[in-house]
Amino acid sequence: MVSGEQIQGALRAFVAKWEPYAGSEKAEAQRSVESLRPTGAAYAATMLTNDPPAVPRTRPPEDGAERETLTGLLDFLRSTVVTKVAGLTDEQAFGHPIPPSALTPAGVVKHLTGVERFWFSIDFAGADLAWPWPEDDPHGNFPLAPGDTLARIMTAYVEECERSRRAVEHAGLDDRAQGEGMEFNLRYALAHMIEETARHCGHLDLLRERIDGLTGE
Repeated sequence: MVSGEQIQGALRAFVAKWEPYAGSEKAEAQRSVESLRPTGAAYAATMLTNDPPAVPRTRPPEDGAERETLTGLLDFLRSTVVTKVAGLTDEQAFGHPIPPSALTPAGVVKHLTGVERFWFSIDFAGADLAWPWPEDDPHGNFPLAPGDTLARIMTAYVEECERSRRAVEHAGLDDRAQGEGMEFNLRYALAHMIEETARHCGHLDLLRERIDGLTGE
């Protein structure tokens, strides 16, 4: 089982960048957390292992500048990914709750970890890093390896997201990718990763609801 301490440790990279909430913002954050909690019998059945930690998530301002909006939306979705699997046991995270689909919560998060590295560090920044997927799965599906645990997968995801931020922090939205043969700019990469992460957040919504009935934003 993934402990609350392990989850919170994996989230330090996210929490460190957020300023303390105040007033109505704190109340809004609390309502967001409360909306994730099942009620009644469903809550009683899951409260010991699947009650998600209070993970703060902030939406970017609706009238923000373009880069602030793009990076803010992506960070919000990244933290939603972590929230959606918080509290699951390894057995739950590695199971296939919606047959015949082979999707698992752990597999989705591991896939997103590879996508972060592929788009931002390797293709955009041109960093010399290990390819995120095995040779027999070059397009990065949802494989899990012996020795994988949900805690390790979540830690790797949060660390990869932080690496992505560092890879693009000094680049402009119009800057072109440095990877060999790449022609996209940072604006396109951010927009694509918003779409990619949001899509898989939808997968995690369905998987989590099927596992223990937990729903929420």
